Amino acid sequence: MNITPQKPVSKVPKSTFQAIITNLTFWVLIAIIAGILLGHFSPDNGVKMKIVGETFVDIIKLFIGPIIFLTIVLGISGMGNLKKVGRIGVKALAYFEVVSTVALAIGVGVAYFFEPGKIDKSGLTLGDASQYTKGNPEDFSWLQFFFSNFTLQVLLAAIVCGIALNFYQKREQTILILERISNVVFIGLKYVMYLAPIGAFGGMAYTIGKFGLETLIPLGKLMLCVYLTMALFVFFILGSILKYYKISILSILKYIKEELLLVLGTSSSEAALPSIMVKLERMGCSKSVVGLVIPTGYSFNLDGTSIYLSMSVIFLAQLYDVHLSFFEILTVIGILMITSKGAAGVTGSGFIVLASTLTALHKIPVEGLAFLLGVDKFMSEARAITNLIGNTVATIIISKTERDFSELNLNPVQEE
Repeated sequence: MNITPQKPVSKVPKSTFQAIITNLTFWVLIAIIAGILLGHFSPDNGVKMKIVGETFVDIIKLFIGPIIFLTIVLGISGMGNLKKVGRIGVKALAYFEVVSTVALAIGVGVAYFFEPGKIDKSGLTLGDASQYTKGNPEDFSWLQFFFSNFTLQVLLAAIVCGIALNFYQKREQTILILERISNVVFIGLKYVMYLAPIGAFGGMAYTIGKFGLETLIPLGKLMLCVYLTMALFVFFILGSILKYYKISILSILKYIKEELLLVLGTSSSEAALPSIMVKLERMGCSKSVVGLVIPTGYSFNLDGTSIYLSMSVIFLAQLYDVHLSFFEILTVIGILMITSKGAAGVTGSGFIVLASTLTALHKIPVEGLAFLLGVDKFMSEARAITNLIGNTVATIIISKTERDFSELNLNPVQEE
C-alpha cells in the first residue's frame, strides 16, 4: 500500500520567532500595552507604578556624566587626524555644524508650529514643572547657572581635556584607555536598556492612570511630527543640497537601500558603517574623503538625532505647560549642538543626551522622560536612517567641493 507522506505542518521558522522574542522593541510594545491597560482599568494601581518609571530614569541619569565626558573627549581628540588633512577636516566640521544646527532649528520650528505636546488641559501638572524654575529672569547669573548644572561642568571639563589630549605626548595610549573605558560604559548602558520595557510599563501605567487615555494623543502627534520633519529634512534640505550638484536624492536613496534596510532592522546607523563606506567609494567619492568624513560624521553629524532631541524638548515643555523664552530656546539649541555629538550607533544614548539637556536646562521635569520612553524606541529607526542619509550626503558634498569625485556611478553593486 502506497502511503503518501503528509506535508509538514507549516509554522513560523524558529529563527523568525527568536528574532521577534529577542527584539527589545517587541517587549517595549508589550509593556506599553500592559501599562495602558493597567492605567485605564485600574488607575490607582497605575499611579503606584510611578516609582518604576522614575527608578529607570534615575538609573539612566547615572550614565550622563561618563558618557558625555568620554564621547566629547574622544571626539575632540580625534580631531588630531583632521589636522593632517587640513582643509578637508575644517570644511567637514563646518558642514556638520551648519547642517546639524539647521536640523535642530527645524525640529524646534515644527514643534512650535504643530504643538504636539498641547492638550486640552493646561499641561500635566504645573506644580511638577515649577520646582525646576529657579529664581526670576532678572536674577539670572551665568556663574550661578554654570555651578548649578553638573552637565555643563562635565561638558567644559571634557572640552578642555579633549583639546589638551591633542598636545599630550602619550596621546595614542591615553585614547586607547579612554576607548576601552567608553566601551565598558556603553556595554553597561546596553544592559540597562534591557530594562526599558519595565520603565516604559511604569511610565505609561502612571501617565494613563493619572491623566487618562487622552494623553496618548500628544504621543501620537509627536511621532507623526518627528517622522514628517525628518522626511522634510531629507527631501527638502538634503535634497536641495544635492540638487545644487545635479544629483537626485531619490537616486542616492535607491543606491543605498540595502544599508537603509539594515539600519531599519537594527535601529543603529553604525551597523551600516562598513558597507556604506565601500559603496561611497564605488559611487565615485575618494577613499581619503570617505575615510575621514564618514567616521567623523558619526560623531559630529547627527541630523536625525538633532531633529528628535530638539522636538522632544519642546514637546515636554508644551506637555508641562512650561514657557521657554527665546534665550532659553537658544540655550537648548546650544546645549544640543554639543551634547548630541557622539550619540549615534548606540541604543539608548539619544535618551541620555535628552536627559542631560533637561538636567542642564533646569526648567522641564526630567521625569517627563518616562512619558517619552513609551515611544522613543519607535522613533529610533527614523533617527538612525536620517543620520545615515545625512552622512552619505555630507561625504558626497565634501568630495564634490574638493574636486575629488570621479564620475558618478550609481549602478547596483555586483555580487563578487
